Amino acid sequence: MQEKQENNSKKRESKSQKTGAVQKKKRVTPQKPQARVRKPATGKPRRSVGRADNIKVTFLGGLNEIGKNITAFEYDDEIIIVDCGLAFPDQDLLGVDIVLPDFTFLEQNADKIKGVFVTHGHEDHIGGLPYLLKNINVPIFGTRLTIGLIRGKLREHGLLRRAKLNTIHPGEKIDIGKFNIECIHVNHSIPDALAFAIRCKAGTIVHTGDFKIDSTPIDGEIIDLAKFAQLGSENVLCMLSDSTNAERPGFAVSESKVGESFEMLFNKAEGKRIIIATFASNIHRVQQIIDVSHSLGKKVALSGRSLENVVGIAKELGYLNIPDDVLIPLNRVRQYDPGDIVVATTGSQGEPMSALARMAFSEHRNISITENDYVIISATPIPGNEKTVNKVINELMKLGAEVVYEKMYDVHVSGHACQDELKLLLGIVKPKYFIPVHGELKHLKRHADLAKNIGMPSKNILLLENGNVVQMSNRSAKVVANVPAGRVLVDGYGVGDVGNVVLRDRKHLAQDGLLIVAAAFDPKNKKCVLPPDVITRGFVYVKESEKLIEEARDLSLEIINGFLKKNIFDQGTIKARLRDDLSRLLYERTKRSPMVLPVLIEL
Repeated sequence: MQEKQENNSKKRESKSQKTGAVQKKKRVTPQKPQARVRKPATGKPRRSVGRADNIKVTFLGGLNEIGKNITAFEYDDEIIIVDCGLAFPDQDLLGVDIVLPDFTFLEQNADKIKGVFVTHGHEDHIGGLPYLLKNINVPIFGTRLTIGLIRGKLREHGLLRRAKLNTIHPGEKIDIGKFNIECIHVNHSIPDALAFAIRCKAGTIVHTGDFKIDSTPIDGEIIDLAKFAQLGSENVLCMLSDSTNAERPGFAVSESKVGESFEMLFNKAEGKRIIIATFASNIHRVQQIIDVSHSLGKKVALSGRSLENVVGIAKELGYLNIPDDVLIPLNRVRQYDPGDIVVATTGSQGEPMSALARMAFSEHRNISITENDYVIISATPIPGNEKTVNKVINELMKLGAEVVYEKMYDVHVSGHACQDELKLLLGIVKPKYFIPVHGELKHLKRHADLAKNIGMPSKNILLLENGNVVQMSNRSAKVVANVPAGRVLVDGYGVGDVGNVVLRDRKHLAQDGLLIVAAAFDPKNKKCVLPPDVITRGFVYVKESEKLIEEARDLSLEIINGFLKKNIFDQGTIKARLRDDLSRLLYERTKRSPMVLPVLIEL
């Protein structure tokens, strides 16, 4: 079936190319643009020309929230997209797996899209790509590691064969349609992170992506501040900058500081087995774990599917240097003395199904926590995850493990720029307009204040929301429209089929439980053939509430018989009355409001 669909798709593409027409249908497959990659030019820098042309920037995610980063840039009926991420559900999104941006605007303008440029390989920047490519097959541009991680995601979704993946490098310039995109190396908590200078005749827009200024990075590649300074001499029209750490003063600590802490803590463990929880994508952190373990003669085992996948891809592409005798399978850790083992694991955010959480609740297949374990949580809880992280820490301690977490030692540093770094970059680039992005409202407001502190006029700072379309030129920058930019919820294989009504029902069930009334009636004889049966789940314990259940059963029988005697057999009418009267009875008796679900069978 799949082969047949692919053949039909090829025929449609061939027909479209012959006629030169763009057919409007649900699955839109634009032709791959002829992107031209150039090395940086020498000599006098290219300047943006001030014209009356306008560029539109559409924000589909990443504003007033953490994650789901995606921005569209439109000039002269051509669009490029920067990033396409997902967000992880809040606690109120019961049963939801991930949260995606709303792609309606992009699907409506699919024939204008020339490509997606990805800043780096974190889930909040690449996680939405498989869902976008299912409907709009556009070229993807990213660095080697970023493309490697995207390749793995597309393989899982069965999209790799038809995907158009393009590897780009820092310093390169890509001509695509009427845009020129220059790639700028930045430091972050994952290698190969980029900022973009997006040029068109309307001007230059700088998108920093997620970044920090690390003077001693693990890979030795310092952020290209010289390129940002050069852009500052080109009259940059606008800058979009990462706001995640806008509330933190000073500079972000260098990643190399964590390696020093690891070495001290490994020695302090004194013969105990060391378990380190970190983000799967933090390859520099994994490299430091391996380096310190190797120097002390310890073996390293990996626990967690995402960590194993990322390490495998990074090693294959040369981003991790792992001696042959260091990594061992997780199922072999019992064959070594505890003091000779380091387990790198996922679960630094207390995720219920993560490897560390399963260890804490004694559900892990290979690792049983004892007093001979030394656990290091090498991450700071993401806002909202504090309770789940603390719960895991408490459970680990109950099992006897010694736990190092948060700011007890320098076991984690942020990958995002703090206040002095943000002001420094703003001062170097000197944009005419500034839009803080990638953060909650409090982060965006604080970043806007930092821009005012260094002398930027308030009228040139735009605090925006998802869905806003900003039109910019050298003369003005203003919101000219709004597009759909809500959240699309993914639950299992369902994409977008879980809405507010379903979530409300789930919350209702979680809070007050369910009461089902099932009955069968005969409209000819005007009586209940089977007396109502009352079933509860998550409401009351039936054996201790027999009197209440009997009252509910008697009331249901009375209501049904009352309607039948009046020759009213409409099930909708009877069910509505059952819901109302039973809800009133249950609330009077228990002060609870369970979901009441009548089930009627007409014989």
